Amino acid sequence: MLFNQKTIRWKLFLYYFLLFTIFIVSIILYQNRREQNFRVTQLETTLDEYTEITNRFIEHNSLFKDKTFSKLDSLKTIIPATKARITVVDFEGNVLYDNTVADFSHMENHKERPEIQKSLYNEFGENIRHSATTNEEYIYYAKSYKNYVIRAAFVYDIKIKAFLKADWVFIPFFIFLFLIFGFLLRYIANHIGDSISKLKDFAVKIRRNETITTDDDTQFSNDELGFISSEIIQLYQQLRKTKTELVLEKEKLISHLFVLNEGVAFFSPQKQVILNNSHFIFYINNISEESTISVEHIFRLNEFQEINLFIDKTVSGEDFHQLSELPRMEYSVQRDGSYFLIQCIFFQDKSFEIVITDNTKLAKRSMMKQQMTSNIAHELKTPIATVKGYLETLLNNPELAKPKQQYFIEKAYNQSERLTQLVNDIALLNKIEESSELYPRGKIYLKKLVDEVVESFADPIQQKSVVIEENIDNHITVNANYSLIFSVFRNLLENSLNYAGKGITIHISNYHEDETYHYFTFYDNGPGVAEEHLPRIFERFYRVDTGRTRKRGGTGLGLAIVKNAVLSFKGEISARTHKGGGLEFIFSLPK
Repeated sequence: MLFNQKTIRWKLFLYYFLLFTIFIVSIILYQNRREQNFRVTQLETTLDEYTEITNRFIEHNSLFKDKTFSKLDSLKTIIPATKARITVVDFEGNVLYDNTVADFSHMENHKERPEIQKSLYNEFGENIRHSATTNEEYIYYAKSYKNYVIRAAFVYDIKIKAFLKADWVFIPFFIFLFLIFGFLLRYIANHIGDSISKLKDFAVKIRRNETITTDDDTQFSNDELGFISSEIIQLYQQLRKTKTELVLEKEKLISHLFVLNEGVAFFSPQKQVILNNSHFIFYINNISEESTISVEHIFRLNEFQEINLFIDKTVSGEDFHQLSELPRMEYSVQRDGSYFLIQCIFFQDKSFEIVITDNTKLAKRSMMKQQMTSNIAHELKTPIATVKGYLETLLNNPELAKPKQQYFIEKAYNQSERLTQLVNDIALLNKIEESSELYPRGKIYLKKLVDEVVESFADPIQQKSVVIEENIDNHITVNANYSLIFSVFRNLLENSLNYAGKGITIHISNYHEDETYHYFTFYDNGPGVAEEHLPRIFERFYRVDTGRTRKRGGTGLGLAIVKNAVLSFKGEISARTHKGGGLEFIFSLPK
């Protein structure tokens, strides 16, 4: 039964195989090293004999005393330069003789040569290196004597290399022995390693992110290792399935984060960022007075100290898991006219999410609506009171003369007309701001439209002796809504007629164009507007002279309608004092 189970004990044969391999390799390496050392010793012995011969010749002929080292050339019959290179160097590194260099007195200093340095502190020095003098590779042997160092060397050529190599006559025997044991253990090794190999292949496929299918590669042997391998594969398949689901959910979350208008960031309990979108970085840079790309930097900003204290208190709290509701907080921050709502929400593992919402548009819209409501109420108060006063006069005085009654009725009618115009302007302005994209667009021949606007004001133009100068070609067209463009020129013309005075000239022209826009100028030569009023001239209900404006019937919304209509078509508009006097408007409309 034990053998049928093929337990892990049989796999111990692998260790015998490894041990035998190590044993064989160790013997081969030892024998090879021993053989090499023997041959190196032989070579060094020969070189040592050359240095001894050279030293005896120097001492016998007093060459060091007489400085006549050139006499060493006599040794060439004994030690020819083709067989060995002999160099004599003093302790300062100066070359006193070299049998391979004719002008050895000009050779560079040899004190720092490795073999010279070793010989000064040891019995001898040896090294294999390239010679800068002869441009050849040598095996050097240097030996220090009383007054100098003698260095002998052989050219490290193929012959020397072959000599230093060990004989491998014993290798075939070990190979034969190794093969015998290899064949004997092959069956056992293959059988035992089957599960390991399959598990290895499985791991490689995992690392390469290849698809794992149930086939022969995932069928293991019937032993402990096979069982463990099968369990690992099952766990992997479960993890892979879970990972795939998590990746899909994460991709959904990331996609959702990056289409949100809010800035969102998730943090670990240690305040390390896990995930954030680009809006979050943009908003924290707007809120803080310094620029940063580090999300964790927010915990050092004064604007986030309140939320930082809340996070520290929550994370350090011991009763966190006992809370019925997860902690959360929110507060608002105002910075340079912008309004931000900051929220912090904790999760079960004490990680948390910070959400930054830009409420600037909502806040400003709310303020604008409040202001507009107040202005509308203020603007409606006067005409309503006037109409009411005229009607009360007629009701309380039924015997009033007919001409007087007619006078009061006409006054009440004029005020009702003003109310109608005011209501229409308010409705038009709100429609432009909230749903300008709903206005149909088309090709508009601008000269024809301007002519129609001028014609609609024919009576006041004639009464006030106003001259209209147009410089717009017949072929110029804009891509916009007809009624809105008509309203733009109507309000501009009405503004000049009401406030520029009599006998003025109004100039309308197309002064420039590019691939996308036509550029227009509209100005009169009237008294103009003081510079301090120009920045606010497009505000709703803003009046340069409140009393005169109301007497002339203005609603205070005309220029606001002009600006919003131009902006709704992605154009631009500005007001300035014309260089010849009067008020000038410069604006662009799309082609």
